[in-house]
Amino acid sequence: MKIAYFDCFSGVSGDMILGSLVDAGLPLDVLCELVDDLNLKGCRIASKKVKRCGITATKVDVILTSDTHRPPAEMLTLIDSLSLPHDLKKKSKEIFLTLAKAEARVHQEDFESLHLHELGSADTLVDIVGSVVGLDRMGVEKVYASRVNVGRGVVKTSHGDLPVPAPATLELLKGVPIYSTEVEAELTTPTGAALLKSLSAGFGALPDMIVEKVGYGAGEKELSSPNLLRLLIGEAKTFPQEDWVTVLETNIDDMNPQFYEYIISSLFRKGALDVFLTPTQMKKNRPGLLLTVICSEDKEDELIKTIFLETTTLGIRISRKRRRKLKRKIKTFKTSVGEVKVKLGIWDERVVSISPEYDDCKKIAKEKNLPLKKVYELVKKEVSDLFSSSHLNF
Repeated sequence: MKIAYFDCFSGVSGDMILGSLVDAGLPLDVLCELVDDLNLKGCRIASKKVKRCGITATKVDVILTSDTHRPPAEMLTLIDSLSLPHDLKKKSKEIFLTLAKAEARVHQEDFESLHLHELGSADTLVDIVGSVVGLDRMGVEKVYASRVNVGRGVVKTSHGDLPVPAPATLELLKGVPIYSTEVEAELTTPTGAALLKSLSAGFGALPDMIVEKVGYGAGEKELSSPNLLRLLIGEAKTFPQEDWVTVLETNIDDMNPQFYEYIISSLFRKGALDVFLTPTQMKKNRPGLLLTVICSEDKEDELIKTIFLETTTLGIRISRKRRRKLKRKIKTFKTSVGEVKVKLGIWDERVVSISPEYDDCKKIAKEKNLPLKKVYELVKKEVSDLFSSSHLNF
């Protein structure tokens, strides 16, 4: 599978994505033909080689001699008018709607009457559709991205001076790992954020891949660090799913151990991904328990509150951890003892882990008066044999 990886060490914008694609080998004519197809008067595409901190890159500019700020409905109509495959137009409209709805939310405006200001211009349209078409022309089947550097400081907009990242950018990047360095600039724009959020199948470290092409798209400003977006295109080898989780930890040695069953159930009910206890030794050689809770960032505050209210602890350690995990599927299989749901762990398009569901196996063991261990092992062997003898569609 051909994949693309956007390395956003200096943020991302629409023109930086276009620049990285052209730098990686996309013919500029593809974008020029797109502008012609849109029939945008006073609009043309230009590219040039530039250097940012000694690295050669491509700067793509959408040059407007005249333009108007279009309402959302008109932008969607222009996309519909393109002579492109349906799936590319659909994806382009989805990205534009993601951008426009984020603007509507942060400015508390009705979507239909939303005034997009600079986001309603031709260059936004070209950035979005050009990125979708460019990735398709380069044969990219899936897109991944790094954590996103958003910058810091203040940016001037039609709404006035806004904090960086701009409110719409932050709205769009909910659920995406972001960070900031000492660079005082807007590094990630709303259009760049909308494209990255909509196109990327995952965010994290560089995936295992055989790199075939590399492109650098240049940003507008000269900064103290390279103002570039790096694009890697190549064949994926193995890409386990990856995300970031919050780990909450606290040591407890003065609580009735009967309470743990209730506390752990409450934590799971309120969204914990995992909860477990580890024996530990406390001050003055007192035996204690380390309570560990793994959760997504959005559940962090609620679970911290639960730990404080339900336990005797006075403090909680909080850390962010990068997590890699197998792709998982749950399928029902017909076996010699009956139908059983089985959890499959998939690595590099191969099933490497088979776990029959405990409740299904327990039910069969009771109904057929068989040892639970025998049912579990039988189901696991029969499902394993299916995958070793054929190419099942999982």
